[in-house]
Amino acid sequence: MAFAGALAAISAGPASAQAPAASPAPAPVARNDYTDPATWLCRPGRADACAVNLDATVIAADGTMTHEAFKADPNAPIDCFYVYPTVSNDPGFNSTMAVEFEERNVVLHQFARFAAKCRLYAPMYRQVTLTALRARMMGKPMQGDATIGYNDVLDAWNEYLAHDNHGRGVVLIGHSQGSGVLTSLIAREIDGKPVQAKVISAILMGTSLQVPKGADVGGSFKTIPLCHSSSQLGCVIAFASFRADSPPPPNSRFGQPRGDTVAACVNPAALGGGSGWLNSYLANGSIAGAASAPAPAWTNPPQPVNTTFVEVPGLLSAQCVADEHGDYLAITLHPTPGGARTNQIAGDVVVGTVILKDWGLHLIDANLTIGNLLDVVGDETKAYQGKR
Repeated sequence: MAFAGALAAISAGPASAQAPAASPAPAPVARNDYTDPATWLCRPGRADACAVNLDATVIAADGTMTHEAFKADPNAPIDCFYVYPTVSNDPGFNSTMAVEFEERNVVLHQFARFAAKCRLYAPMYRQVTLTALRARMMGKPMQGDATIGYNDVLDAWNEYLAHDNHGRGVVLIGHSQGSGVLTSLIAREIDGKPVQAKVISAILMGTSLQVPKGADVGGSFKTIPLCHSSSQLGCVIAFASFRADSPPPPNSRFGQPRGDTVAACVNPAALGGGSGWLNSYLANGSIAGAASAPAPAWTNPPQPVNTTFVEVPGLLSAQCVADEHGDYLAITLHPTPGGARTNQIAGDVVVGTVILKDWGLHLIDANLTIGNLLDVVGDETKAYQGKR
């Protein structure tokens, strides 16, 4: 998930604007057939990327460890539609449609756990790759077309609506490039249109969704407000997380205003405002495939932990902050002096030994908040069923 917030940098302008004026028009790109099961990472009732072991170890402040088994809901009453962030290491500007480790791994960390609340739909799409991002950051941008990935997601969304939705409510979930694609999809295809009534909420992580200062609607979306309670329907949760003691620097990709608008921040742990405790599912070990330092030992002295995820209740809280650094989700650690459990977390973007502070805790936006988001989706589902 390293450098997953590249969409804004990569697609700051049309790809054609970077090509010489005399370059021929690119050949039309064939559309994907989303009736083909191979074009989906996750669909209900399959042994696919979302059918994974999600058990966790809960570690209390005194070092006591408890096993928490994960259980999906085979009769979930709503759907979740997910667009993953920039993860592909394919060599071109756009990724292929092959399901590789990177796509399976990000689904494990960001989406599969939503099976406790909804039926899961996650299309593959020809995203802008990490290869293209790295090339641009080195001042050697690759030529390509960022609209290919958007068109893929649009086709998958339309296929889902036509043949899978059957009138069910749906939660849209994205991170980073996925959030950018979903922001465009919502603005063009959902906002103010009849299908909006089916959208229970949109969860847009690791992004800078824009709203007028002091307002919750009117920037990126015209009729879809920010969420203020877990019973509110048709709203959006958007945020980008930073350590409270390492706020966004001026060059940050997240949390910054754009003209007359500011970056939206909705705290999944306290939708109504203020601070709230995080119910995090942190990676046990390094975030595979990402430029992050490995997690510290979870206990002192170290004890073996044999689950993919770890919960650390009472260690982390979050609060939306608006200050001279921007608008962002500030993550605060609450250490236990001399405690038997770790007082640290991993998740910063690291290149060599240098922490890239402009990325904040982008790599673990979802891990930090997913337990809280599951609670919100559960409450929203009840409100949606009651309304219907």
